[in-house]
Amino acid sequence: MQTLLIILIILASVLLSFLVLIQNPKGGGLASGFAGGTNLMGVKRTGDILEKGTWGLVIAIMIFSLVINVMSPSAGSGGGGLTEQITPTAPATSPLPPAGAPTAVPEADTAQ
Repeated sequence: MQTLLIILIILASVLLSFLVLIQNPKGGGLASGFAGGTNLMGVKRTGDILEKGTWGLVIAIMIFSLVINVMSPSAGSGGGGLTEQITPTAPATSPLPPAGAPTAVPEADTAQ
């Protein structure tokens, strides 16, 4: 399942790059904001299908990435994916004894 999702992400990325390269430029980017008011209405819009396809592929890549993150096992813990990291588990170690009294030294070690 994880391999299928990775293949789908790669395929969607390649298609997204082609869709972005096919589209006509819509403006000057940051330069158009400082250029003045000569271009008030902008350029003629590209086909709506190209824009909708671009947004659809971007959303698909995001969803596929989130699904892989939830399903894949995490590297730090031995368990499963994100859902097992969210659910709290009880600690496996016993509590430490109180540190009130120092431990006694055997008398055999102190005699010389």
